[in-house]
Amino acid sequence: MNKNVLITGADGFIGKNLCVSLEKMGTVNLQRFCRGDSLKELPMLVQNADFIFHLAGVNRPKDDTEFYVGNSDLTEILCKAVQACGKTIPIVFSSSTQVERNNPYGLSKLKAETHLLNLYMESGNPIYIYRLPNVFGKWSKPNYNSVVATFCHNISHDIPIEIHNPATKLNLVHIGAVITSFLSVLSNQPQNQLYVNVEPVYETSLGELAETIKSFKQARETLIIPQVGESFLRVLYATYVSYISPSSFSYSLKKHADPRGVFVEMLKTKDSGQFSYFTALPGVTRGGHYHHVKTEKFLVIKGEAKFGFRHITSGEYIEIFIDGENAEVVETVPGWSHDITNVGEEELIVMLWANENFNPDAPDTVSYKV
Repeated sequence: MNKNVLITGADGFIGKNLCVSLEKMGTVNLQRFCRGDSLKELPMLVQNADFIFHLAGVNRPKDDTEFYVGNSDLTEILCKAVQACGKTIPIVFSSSTQVERNNPYGLSKLKAETHLLNLYMESGNPIYIYRLPNVFGKWSKPNYNSVVATFCHNISHDIPIEIHNPATKLNLVHIGAVITSFLSVLSNQPQNQLYVNVEPVYETSLGELAETIKSFKQARETLIIPQVGESFLRVLYATYVSYISPSSFSYSLKKHADPRGVFVEMLKTKDSGQFSYFTALPGVTRGGHYHHVKTEKFLVIKGEAKFGFRHITSGEYIEIFIDGENAEVVETVPGWSHDITNVGEEELIVMLWANENFNPDAPDTVSYKV
């Protein structure tokens, strides 16, 4: 039997991400309470709910009194609706680390927590409070309340950003970690756990954040991509590209063309070399050099190739024939001169990885006929 899940603030940043994940599960019936909906509808939604994610709130009001109306007052109404329906309905509440600060937003969230804790003390209704730091990720609204969203949007669209103090420290948590934790609580409903922490929390500064996001944009020009495969940079880069406009989903690379074919560099890394590809017309031979330290991996994508290798001191010679029908990597070895000949009747296309980025001032490429 599917579980009825009520989400307040379902059209907000966290709510949108949560709804997508819950819909994918296929085992819940979603009920949404969004900004602009009548409070008169809330008791009936609560009555039908088996679980509640209370994500609705106000964080950028025109007047400070709106903090209390949208945060603490709404939470009080929700708690009374749960009490009135006479059943236990676990509630996840998205609070904020701002409760530790003496500001209107934090105080309104702290008062909302108090209403939920009173409900727990009076009835034992399960409550799970998340005191979230700055949450970032796809679909967060730029120029609103997320500095990550603002920086990603503005930098990707060539809009200036303002930083008053680059040293200002930030604690950030990715939306993916938040949603994963939410779904775990929904499934497991841990007992007697009022507060839930989300990990990992990433620590950075405004200046570091801005420079990192700028490096993401610059990577299209320099081709040098930061280490975006793990940890904070992985989720930050994913966030950055989610703000790129559709008209910028693609970008051009420089083609180096000559009578033999073309050579195109695609991507460079800071410490793991670069990726490129080249073509060769029928009968064309490319290469004819050796390296002292550089190594390369070649993968024929299309066509037929002959790889020739000659040891530069012993003169030993070998040939390897590869075609695009077989996924087979040919690796170059320092001290062996090598070349590649298109021995087929169609264009040869070869993917190439080198363990270091090409440096024209120290290319480590010595001409030597194979």
